[in-house]
Amino acid sequence: MTTAQTSELDVQPTPLALLLLGREADPKSERGVECPGDLPSPSDPDLVERARAAKEKLGDKVFVLGHHYQRDEVIQFADVTGDSFKLARDAAARPEAEYIVFCGVHFMAESADILTGDDQKVVLPDLAAGCSMADMATAEQVAECWDVLTEAGVADSVVPVSYMNSSADIKAFTGRHGGTICTSSNAERALKWAFEQGEPGATKVLFLPDQHLGRNTAVRDLGMSLDDCVVYNPQKPGGGLTAEQLRDAKMILWRGHCSVHGRFSLDSVNDVRERIPGVNVLVHPECKHEVVAAADLVGSTEYIIKALEAAPAGSKWAIGTELNLVRRLANRFAPEGKEIVFLDKTVCFCSTMNRIDLPHLVWALESLAEGNLVNRIEVDSETEHFAKLALERMLALP
Repeated sequence: MTTAQTSELDVQPTPLALLLLGREADPKSERGVECPGDLPSPSDPDLVERARAAKEKLGDKVFVLGHHYQRDEVIQFADVTGDSFKLARDAAARPEAEYIVFCGVHFMAESADILTGDDQKVVLPDLAAGCSMADMATAEQVAECWDVLTEAGVADSVVPVSYMNSSADIKAFTGRHGGTICTSSNAERALKWAFEQGEPGATKVLFLPDQHLGRNTAVRDLGMSLDDCVVYNPQKPGGGLTAEQLRDAKMILWRGHCSVHGRFSLDSVNDVRERIPGVNVLVHPECKHEVVAAADLVGSTEYIIKALEAAPAGSKWAIGTELNLVRRLANRFAPEGKEIVFLDKTVCFCSTMNRIDLPHLVWALESLAEGNLVNRIEVDSETEHFAKLALERMLALP
């Protein structure tokens, strides 16, 4: 439907709808804003050579980070690959690099800026590379949630735990309120730490912004029941919860999710088991609880890679995570006779990760090589202070 048609129907597109259509920009959104400048054509046959030449010209001044979910055409130029937190730490370990080019999404580049030195500049090749999950919790919404918890008389017993996949603002909120950050690999340790911060049996956790990781960790790893968890919906008054529900809950889960991992279903698991006898189902903990419960193994991106590395030749695997990574792993381990398939029949790339393509990377590298700083991601000093406090609490976890 066109804008003209919506006008005829007296329907006005919302700011979010216009943002999703690429007709508006919001600098505070994880989706960022349009990429300035002229991009090279994606059909340019010299793109690979241009990227190589620009990177060579920059030398040690540039350090390129590539998230596991990136396209192969981009990953080939990464100095290191990994998940979001590993890459941010890798950047911090390279103080001699003036430019950190982060091939990932906005919140990852923010984390790299928080952890790197003041003289280092973090660049995101396409500012529109955001994270739909991170977008599901804004600073204003979380502040309103804290007001709701205060009115219910439970805020003093609540410890926020925020997933790495959150904006710098949410990390700063977490730091201000005595909480910690977690990754998908240390969420269990983070929750145990949080529940030890107050009186035994009285402490609650506000888990942001992925409800599935919070629920799966609480139930699967800590032995809680589903009844111990409630979901706070920021689109509803009071989060859609009563004061009594908030007082009775142990886990207050933010109503957010990953658009990639949320697609996998119990039907996907049942279907692949029927199609491939003897298959091992390995999924990411951002998947729905029923999918995690039906899987053989559950773990972070790094866990998935290590599990496949250790798998015996001839074994069969269905992987529930982003398709770029699954396809790369399938190709990598095919010579060893390991059969690796995508858990779902429907193709499911991370659309925002895929915004970082070769034209954007070439444009960013060539601009830097010419002395033009582009698409810098910079977190303000106050936000950085409290966000770093929350990150440091995570680093200090036993």
